[in-house]
Amino acid sequence: MTSLDQIKSPVADDLRDFDQKFKAYLKSKVLLLDTITRYIYKRKGKQIRPLFVFLSAGVCGEVKESTFVAASMIEMLHTATLVHDDVVDDSHMRRGLFSINALWKNKIAVLVGDFLLSRGMLLALEREEFGLLKIVSRAVQEMSEGELLQIEKARRMDIREEIYYEIIRKKTASLIASCCASGAASAGADPERTEQMRLFGEYTGIAFQIKDDLFDYESGNITGKPSGIDIRDQKMTLPLIYLLNNSAAPDKSWIINTVKHHNTDQLRVKKLLKMVEEAGGLNYARNRMLEFREKALGMINAFPPSPYRDSLNDLVIFTTERKN
Repeated sequence: MTSLDQIKSPVADDLRDFDQKFKAYLKSKVLLLDTITRYIYKRKGKQIRPLFVFLSAGVCGEVKESTFVAASMIEMLHTATLVHDDVVDDSHMRRGLFSINALWKNKIAVLVGDFLLSRGMLLALEREEFGLLKIVSRAVQEMSEGELLQIEKARRMDIREEIYYEIIRKKTASLIASCCASGAASAGADPERTEQMRLFGEYTGIAFQIKDDLFDYESGNITGKPSGIDIRDQKMTLPLIYLLNNSAAPDKSWIINTVKHHNTDQLRVKKLLKMVEEAGGLNYARNRMLEFREKALGMINAFPPSPYRDSLNDLVIFTTERKN
């Protein structure tokens, strides 16, 4: 598998410039806020989302100043959702470091998330990037709808496979789709090509989330994510949905009862994880992930050959073969 550094190579200089611009965009006159945003910047991850933005711009033309605005808006949105998620989940760690709410308490964490969201929107307005604002605002709406849809369905335990895809399309894929669409738009792509890139990002995002869901069932992964945590959180992911759809009534009743009322019982959860594997739930989910990956690859390979297209091709594979 191609390394992430190799994938980044066509836009390596742009990503370095982005680091400096992003830090400048986060600056505030409020000392506490400035301290927290510096902490956020220091613990940044692989920067997969800005990478999608810059490579999408390259595929559709060239990286422009608008591309840096698009990448910054996406990164601010993504970071805001992580900060808010840690508050909702009462999580005190993020990527091996203390979360914002662990260090500065929930109220401040919520306000910091709000600042990041508003700063991203204002950045677009200041530069009159109304097209980018529309793309990113739609992602904010869809991510919120996806979270609420998941909560609604988890309460009823009636998630069918098509509902699962709708949830992850909104929750996860919409953000990657907006990365690719905003990158294309920033390079001056026409609406048809921008939509092609948006759909490419959507397929990639769905494959990405299925891969993430598989980590919860696979022993020996290096995510640091405890096995069975999705079951504890009553999240109906594709392997579990497959098991439910292929179980007799008594087993189905036991599965639902375990997820709803015994999700912290380690023995029951361990048994449920084994049932998922033995029923073929993991293989089914992997195959569906590969189907969406092939759709994404088919779309990006319809674009003219270039180092940017090659890197996007490799990035899709990277996101579905990653170990964390």
